[in-house]
Amino acid sequence: MRKIFVAVVLSIVAMSASAAVRQTREEYVEKYKAIAIAHMERYGIPASITMAQGILESDSGNSHLSTTSNNHFGIKCKKSWKGDRVYHDDDAKGECFRAYPTVEASYQDHADFLDQSPRYDSLFAYSSDDYRSWARGLKAAGYATAPDYAERLVKIIESMKLYLLDKENGGKIYAAAKNATANTEAWFESNTATSDEQINPNDFRVTVNSHKGYGVYRTNQTFYVVAKGGDTYESIGKIFDISPKMLRKFNDVAKDYKLAKGDIVYIERKKTQWLGNAMQHKVVRDENLYSLSQSYGIRQKSLAKLNRLRPNEDVRKGEIIRLK
Repeated sequence: MRKIFVAVVLSIVAMSASAAVRQTREEYVEKYKAIAIAHMERYGIPASITMAQGILESDSGNSHLSTTSNNHFGIKCKKSWKGDRVYHDDDAKGECFRAYPTVEASYQDHADFLDQSPRYDSLFAYSSDDYRSWARGLKAAGYATAPDYAERLVKIIESMKLYLLDKENGGKIYAAAKNATANTEAWFESNTATSDEQINPNDFRVTVNSHKGYGVYRTNQTFYVVAKGGDTYESIGKIFDISPKMLRKFNDVAKDYKLAKGDIVYIERKKTQWLGNAMQHKVVRDENLYSLSQSYGIRQKSLAKLNRLRPNEDVRKGEIIRLK
């Protein structure tokens, strides 16, 4: 009886230890993005596709198949496979999967598998930054049986901004985007419900990317630019291929609102609440619901509703505004 009890306890401890070291998607990307980028440059396979497939097929390196055989892409043995193999239940029971000595070997075999298999030849007609076509092509060529395989890949790529890896100097651009998010959240955390001094946000902005002379920034997982002298919603909309009407909607402004130099202009829809750790903001002089909605990347109506206020209602210095 004691032996059984000890065995059960050891099993629970082992399970707990395994759960404690579970790898996140972000950690997985950090580990292997350099390989994905190198393979993109050599073979033309989008780095975003490689990373998304690795995340999906291996559960970010946590699946049983990946931990026991370093197989991160779910590639089965096939007749031509001469290497080690393991057996795993998938579409059928006890299917044969390739086993690798290292994760790097799995990534190399994934690139070779796509490059050398005639069924995937059509994919290489697509640009290495056209991840949507690659995702659809992989599904059409039969890489996976899941009917929503392409949609799942695209969702991973877009939710994690992995498409940045497909750009020239993609590794640096992706790292800058992550740093921009961390810096923005750190700034808002340090200025929540404590400071009476107005901080210049330009001191904390980190460029995520640039487009036709505009620095593109990010706060609350939403991209924006800063208006220059003489800018209008029409001129910015033309540069980013967004209608002026939609830009005004993104930025909660009326049709007759005139842009001023230094205004934040969101180029996608703001969120309904703050996604950082801060729960509230202490109003300082010259702030109002609109300026807070622009600073935090929260829709003005959503911010007003969170605080049981009218969208254009005045707020007082020292008042606490909920962010989530």
